[in-house]
Amino acid sequence: MATLLITRQGWEKLQAEHLHLWRRERPETTKIVAWAASLGDRSENADYQYNKKRLREIDRRVRYLQGQFEKLKIVDYHPAQEGKVYFGAWVSLINDEDQTLTFRIVGPDEIFHQPDYVSIDAPIARACLAKTVGDLIKVNLPGEASAAWEITRIEYRQNTEQ
Repeated sequence: MATLLITRQGWEKLQAEHLHLWRRERPETTKIVAWAASLGDRSENADYQYNKKRLREIDRRVRYLQGQFEKLKIVDYHPAQEGKVYFGAWVSLINDEDQTLTFRIVGPDEIFHQPDYVSIDAPIARACLAKTVGDLIKVNLPGEASAAWEITRIEYRQNTEQ
């Protein structure tokens, strides 16, 4: 079983999602399905069909999260990381055309709905690892092209609202 990395904030979000689905959303949806089923003909009952589908989606997500919890390893910030890019860092880059890019390096389960989060598995994140401010990184683009960026800032934010 492969170990996947996750930040403490990411772990807490996944735990909260799991609890919400299991303790709140699933029981409510189950009640609606039972009520709609009691009305009779299920083939033309939109409440039954929609909520039965939603129940399957909830169960699938809960099973996925439970499986992930066994594989995930929380990586907390350590002061020795300061000055270099490691997991959990916010990184700012600039290229020759003065385009800037800022992102946080996180685990693959944390990037969804977070436009400024990049998976540790992404080529740009891999290129930044263990680098310092002022270092140049080269990222291979699709095809034969590549892009060069300079690291302008590395930051480790300690609050949970990152």
